[in-house]
Amino acid sequence: MKKSLLLLILLWGAILFFTCSNSGNKLDATNRIESTNKTIVPTIYSKIYGATSITTDGTFVTIKTNGQPDHKSIYYGASSDKYEAFSGTTFGGSTFRKNPNKISLTNAFTFKIPLNPTKATRNASTPLGPIGVAINGVPLFNQYAGPNRPLTYEMASFDQYWGHPQATGIYHYHVEPLYLTQTKGKEALMGFLLDGFPVYGPEENGKTVIVLDVFHGHTGKTVDYPNGIYHYHITNSDPYINGNGFYGTAGTVSN
Repeated sequence: MKKSLLLLILLWGAILFFTCSNSGNKLDATNRIESTNKTIVPTIYSKIYGATSITTDGTFVTIKTNGQPDHKSIYYGASSDKYEAFSGTTFGGSTFRKNPNKISLTNAFTFKIPLNPTKATRNASTPLGPIGVAINGVPLFNQYAGPNRPLTYEMASFDQYWGHPQATGIYHYHVEPLYLTQTKGKEALMGFLLDGFPVYGPEENGKTVIVLDVFHGHTGKTVDYPNGIYHYHITNSDPYINGNGFYGTAGTVSN
């Protein structure tokens, strides 16, 4: 009787041990599945080839870049293999006038934009400085050279790819990033503004885009968004990239 009771106790203990062990394995497996099922970065962001990293927390997409253009420029130091004397046509058709600044090799930017952008209830103005990021990692600026100061004088200092650096060495585009439209096409994705909405080149469906809203965009289908999305277009007239503020609620940028 005592032996039977002892065997029963041992058998019950073994059952409990294996049950707990298996439960632990299931929990581990579930945790691994949950970790692989967390929100992933949508494929569209892989087009930002100039990023050093792209991550998401399920609410924002965080894009890190060094801000340096991947094309040549007169604004790289003369010892750089990316230095190239100006050649070509200035954006405004005027004589090229180099500004005194050089492209910084030490800048780093963190763009934090909404993963699922929506129209803002109150549209905020775009600030001076970065308002978005181009697919090559270069910051996008608005249509002003300074507070309410148009680009009329400054555009003569754009290099052959229509960008230039400001006083602290931040290279940027105020207008069409010519290198990108030449290599990717004039209908291609050019980048994203801080509100998370995409920016496209000056053409759509084989035609130059003319009719846009006050924010310099419209809603429609694109190759990347076949179900349609609000998106901006870069054009060759003021405001070039963006109009009267962000269409959506802007995220943040730091450097």
